[in-house]
Amino acid sequence: MNSKDYIQLEDAYGAQNYKPLDVVLTRGEGIWIWDVDGNRYLDCLSSYSAVNQGHCHPKIMRALIEQSQRLTLTSRAFRNDQLGLFYEELCELTHSHKVLPMNSGAEAVETVIKAVRKWGYKVKGVARDQAEIIVCANNFHGRTITIVGFSTDEHYREGFGPFTPGFKAIPFGNARALENAISSNTVGFLVEPIQGEAGVIVPPAGYLADAKKICEKNNVVFILDEIQTGLGRTGKILAEEHDHIEADLTLVGKALSGGFYPISAVLSNVEVLGVLRPGEHGSTFGGNPLACAVARMALRVLVEEGMVENAAKMGEYFISQLRNIKSRLIKEIRGRGLLIGVELLPEAGGARRFCEKLMKAGLLCKETHEDTIRFAPPLVIKKDEIDWALEKIEPVLMAADIC
Repeated sequence: MNSKDYIQLEDAYGAQNYKPLDVVLTRGEGIWIWDVDGNRYLDCLSSYSAVNQGHCHPKIMRALIEQSQRLTLTSRAFRNDQLGLFYEELCELTHSHKVLPMNSGAEAVETVIKAVRKWGYKVKGVARDQAEIIVCANNFHGRTITIVGFSTDEHYREGFGPFTPGFKAIPFGNARALENAISSNTVGFLVEPIQGEAGVIVPPAGYLADAKKICEKNNVVFILDEIQTGLGRTGKILAEEHDHIEADLTLVGKALSGGFYPISAVLSNVEVLGVLRPGEHGSTFGGNPLACAVARMALRVLVEEGMVENAAKMGEYFISQLRNIKSRLIKEIRGRGLLIGVELLPEAGGARRFCEKLMKAGLLCKETHEDTIRFAPPLVIKKDEIDWALEKIEPVLMAADIC
């Protein structure tokens, strides 16, 4: 079968809730992936940062195989020999105190909403069913009904109502707006350190530190969604480190398993997760031994192989070289570490056509919010490989005929 055959099968039998580029991938190694026709591509999306460690990292693969031959699932009705070790290693790496493991990023967000609301009632003294969580405009925290309900993007909401109440949206990057929005019923502020899906929007310097102080002053739980920005993507283990702060609750996922197995986690101080008692929240697969063994190795290789430092160094180089491209179609280039957005002017006609051209040139990336190309290669990328990518990117961005 060739690519056309696979695409026809997918279109015939699959739901139409995605619009992927027409490339059918079959194998990956490091920063490279191959399609079923034998063509090689440099991956500049990293499965939305889930494969920070590169495709099919051999040490993570070995951990997956070895654990799968011993024990894969027990449910949380029993203990397993991987969970406590996973907790300890993740807490030491991220300076956290407590961990609650789940499977997906959206599940981690839902977990936080439940925990923070319960904290508001039991600890802060908010009246029953009156708890309010502040979020930011243009946020992206997942796809469940509750989460899309507090999105400000109508594309994510249209046709899915009614939605869960208890959320208030404010402008991203505006500390004064946060301060003005807080009421006696406010229990949490949920924010991304960098808004990835919104187009790699980096907030003003000092914003997160100011937001943290405002939350402390008003007894509000400060929650950072680091599902995409965490675990090395921005050149730090957690993006909060750029602002020298620690959130009360932090969400991680995606790269927590290096792309091998679904696992996410809520990282917390003792006070907030301490309100959850047995039977009040859980997950059949959350914290299973296979996921924990894989995550332990995924974290280990991030640190031992210097991927976080490499992301900082290569990200700085990649951004600087992109800014040297003098295309009349570029509006702005922004990012931190290896999370980079190239926003195009409206007259460019949208970012997707550029992604399609880059695919034909051997580089895979994805448009976001219509006009922005996101570049986020695995953290193992080297300087000569970035130079190879730039040789493909520059002529596409400079081409006049693409419009």
